[in-house]
Amino acid sequence: MDLIENLKQKIKGKGIKVVFPEGSDERIVKAACRLAQDGLADPIILGTEAEVNAVLDASQITLPSNAEIIDPKTYPDDQFDEMLNAFVERRRGKNTPDEGREWLRNVNNYFGIMLVYMHKADCMVSGAISPTGDTVRPALQIIKTKPGVSRTSGSFIMTRNDGKETYVFADCAININPSAEELAEIAVESIKTARLFDIDPKVAMLSFSTKGSAHSMEVAKVMEATQIAQKKAPNEMIDGELQFDAALIPSVGASKAPGSEVAGQANVFIFPDLQSGNIGYKIAQRLGNFTAIGPILQGLNQPVSDLSRGASEDDAYQVGIITAAQTLME
Repeated sequence: MDLIENLKQKIKGKGIKVVFPEGSDERIVKAACRLAQDGLADPIILGTEAEVNAVLDASQITLPSNAEIIDPKTYPDDQFDEMLNAFVERRRGKNTPDEGREWLRNVNNYFGIMLVYMHKADCMVSGAISPTGDTVRPALQIIKTKPGVSRTSGSFIMTRNDGKETYVFADCAININPSAEELAEIAVESIKTARLFDIDPKVAMLSFSTKGSAHSMEVAKVMEATQIAQKKAPNEMIDGELQFDAALIPSVGASKAPGSEVAGQANVFIFPDLQSGNIGYKIAQRLGNFTAIGPILQGLNQPVSDLSRGASEDDAYQVGIITAAQTLME
């Protein structure tokens, strides 16, 4: 059974409510309706009745009975006032009621995040027509990160050969130059992502050096991050610093890092910075013919996913499945 089919079995029939703020986009509406028809989620599509229905009519599909359209501009006053009060309280003086009213009525991502925060929905998927910051910023301001996690990060599931080869790459989406502490957090959160996909995690903290073969500030950061991650998750298999070939290839791992439990068999790869991670996953995707699933946002109190603006309907459908499955993780 492939990764997505396995996740479908986990979420099917559980009535998980997924918010899709971009109800004017054909890809999003069609993906949401597929999730509803397949019994995988109960979508909440944000937008005006007119714009969502226009997409439905153009696509010649009917809104499933377990899907709902909500227009933030006409949301009932009593429910809106409850949301506004919760928003202002959560922002702790950083926004006035007037600002909150403006944002919640007119910025669908904020309205959607508040539905998740107030447990009127379980998770949110956005980003098909808006930049990453427009999805991540409301999530960080309202949902915030888990205790002990300073920031969110973005991982990709990299898979090919019908799922026979599957890896986690992180952080490939969010943090430009994480500190050693932040890199350790990314490693620990990536372990949780790996387990969501039934991957038994063996974590490699990547560098251009293996076990002291080179010396620089960049290498020292990865060495420190490895030590911190090992203390944070003492029962997990985490090792570094490792070059990519030493982490992946058994013969190279045995030569460069003898005695390591991770070298030569890693399946979770933690890149030292965003530049490396983003380049690395795209090389694997374009030259290695891997499918890149994600980015999967890690470390938030409740699941939120950010689509690429080039995402297809299938991408939105799959990310909806992954995000719904994240609600079952803890």
